[in-house]
Amino acid sequence: MQRIDILEPEFFRLIEKRYETRDTFTIELAPLEEKTLDFMPGQFNMLYAFGVGEVPVSISSNSSRTDCYGHTVKIVGNVTKALDRIAVGDLVGVRGPFGSSWPVEECKGRDVVVIAGGIGLAPMRPLIYSLLDNRKEFGNVALLYGAREPKEIVFADELREWNQAFDDQVYLTVDYANEKWSGNVGVVTRLLSRIPFSLERSVALLCGPEIMLRFAVNELKNRHVEDRDIYLAMERNMKCAIGHCGRCQYVSNFICKDGSVLSYEKVKPFFAKKEI
Repeated sequence: MQRIDILEPEFFRLIEKRYETRDTFTIELAPLEEKTLDFMPGQFNMLYAFGVGEVPVSISSNSSRTDCYGHTVKIVGNVTKALDRIAVGDLVGVRGPFGSSWPVEECKGRDVVVIAGGIGLAPMRPLIYSLLDNRKEFGNVALLYGAREPKEIVFADELREWNQAFDDQVYLTVDYANEKWSGNVGVVTRLLSRIPFSLERSVALLCGPEIMLRFAVNELKNRHVEDRDIYLAMERNMKCAIGHCGRCQYVSNFICKDGSVLSYEKVKPFFAKKEI
């Protein structure tokens, strides 16, 4: 249940912290007062580092877990650097959850293709666990994930577990390989040819850099995936998280409250235009 004053952070305690890569870490945050936490896969929270500021971060934990929020953070600015300095036992401010969610219900009875790039796998982690927890309600599920290089792959252990759960249909690629890498090299869209089922009946869910989203959408369209069956996680500069400040306006949408998950059908007229 959302707080009445949605602009006031609530105190959460950091109960666990682990590094996924050199500059990416996952933190588990539990409320000071015992309560049930609800969120939908794809939603985000505003995390507040006291004395520094706040930043939007997707919830990356399993939505069936109701005692804490998990967030996977890439260190890119002052607030994320401050969050990295916070130790287990310290307090973090939390507002949320906010935004739209992945269309899990619409995927039931359908084949599902999940495409992620870099840290874009984090917002899809709750979705993946939702697909696993209700595996019999979906058809084939394929996960395509691309990272810049092997050392930047996040959730490496879980990717191996997911590959078994999804019948060896987790496909990885990197832009730059090292001598230890024996997998695919190249952009993530090249992996679409590896999927052993027809994409025409699939729902495609995408999260990653916008340039990756554009190439992926074009390739999905070439493979006859309908506009209404493609969903994107969009990124813009979010500050208030409630559509009040206007920082994240995307034509008639506000990414913070109308997104960040939007159907391609909704954004298609503007998606290929630069600087929107």
